[in-house]
Amino acid sequence: MFNEAKRYIPGGVNSPVRAFKAVDGTPLFIKKGKGSRIVDEDDKEYIDYCMSWGPLILGHAHSRVIDAVKKALEDGTSFGAPTRKETELSRLIVDAMPSIDKVRLVNSGTEAVMSALRLARGFTGKDKVIKFEGCYHGHVDSLLVKAGSGLVTLGDSAGVGNDVIKNTLIAEYNNIDSVKELIKSYKDKIAAVIIEPIAGNMGVVLPGNGFLEELMEITKDNNILLIFDEVITGFRVGYGGAQGLYKVKPDLTVLGKVIGGGLPVGAYGGRKEIMEQLAPVGNVYQAGTLAGNPIATTAGIETLKILEDKSIYKELKEKTNNLTNSIEKITNENKKMKNDLKINKIASMFTLFFNKDEKINNYKAAKQSNVGMFAKFHKEMLRNGIYLPPSQFESCFLSAAHSEQDIEVTVEKVDNVLNNVENHPS
Repeated sequence: MFNEAKRYIPGGVNSPVRAFKAVDGTPLFIKKGKGSRIVDEDDKEYIDYCMSWGPLILGHAHSRVIDAVKKALEDGTSFGAPTRKETELSRLIVDAMPSIDKVRLVNSGTEAVMSALRLARGFTGKDKVIKFEGCYHGHVDSLLVKAGSGLVTLGDSAGVGNDVIKNTLIAEYNNIDSVKELIKSYKDKIAAVIIEPIAGNMGVVLPGNGFLEELMEITKDNNILLIFDEVITGFRVGYGGAQGLYKVKPDLTVLGKVIGGGLPVGAYGGRKEIMEQLAPVGNVYQAGTLAGNPIATTAGIETLKILEDKSIYKELKEKTNNLTNSIEKITNENKKMKNDLKINKIASMFTLFFNKDEKINNYKAAKQSNVGMFAKFHKEMLRNGIYLPPSQFESCFLSAAHSEQDIEVTVEKVDNVLNNVENHPS
């Protein structure tokens, strides 16, 4: 199937990391999913910790979401005209996130980031943007510099000219002084700072104590817009996203993944005076034929309505702690792996870093990981029926559908693999 796909699709995949190049393997072709499990075209079943890279917080094919989508399909797939469902999903987002007064729906996280940057430039009248090493914000030309996700292993993209990135400035994650230096060097020229408030694209990397708060203050003091890319963390780490956890209010927020309930969607929102610079009210243009389409909004609405029962987040955190604490115990008891495997986690997100560093809190530390060892581990976990994201530099995700039995099986398989896998040069 992979050879057949390569005849018609570049590399045989429609998103590079799916090719398993980072783990020296051949991708599985998935036939179906239900709950915490996926089944490939050879009818082999796996416990899934990728969860479509994060959106499926309720698990695969949740009955309420599927039933709602089936019903919506009977009324049509797209109209290119306003629907009540767009308003309903937008209201749920605004009610959940105090930093957002108004929101614009689009079709992907990349599209949302691209649009938010244009809006920031239009609102401030300035051109430069600060991003952070290892943070990935979709395949927007100007941000494909020292980005995370697949670019960590594949390298920066060709086709992105110097004229495109000349206004992109690079800071170090968790280093507020690097931000201050850039602001000092480019005073009154910086439109926005964009950041993953919890990094998920160099593996899970958490903000240090006070880092986001200082970032909010310094941007406010210098008339710079602060943009949180919560495509991964929005409605994933809590109903109010990372900004709800850390009590920090950005000027603009970018969303995706969970708000589409497994269907393609993106959104960006923020303060009223900024958002009303968008056409047709203001003069910052952005449009999309399928934006806010009734099928994606239906899936998103149903998902967020279920998540309004915030006890789900408590259960997800407990499951994640149970899983990761058990793996840490195994690691500490394993003479071969002791001090070689670190776990960064928050809520229902975690990354197993094959890394000797004491603390993995930025891109440079994450890059020290032993990718060869991860590739070997990934291959053996697949063989044991556990599906992990095929890159050392991605987050694993739990869902509400993962059971205690799933976790027990996973811990048993990790123990078995770590005891049998041979060490691999970095």
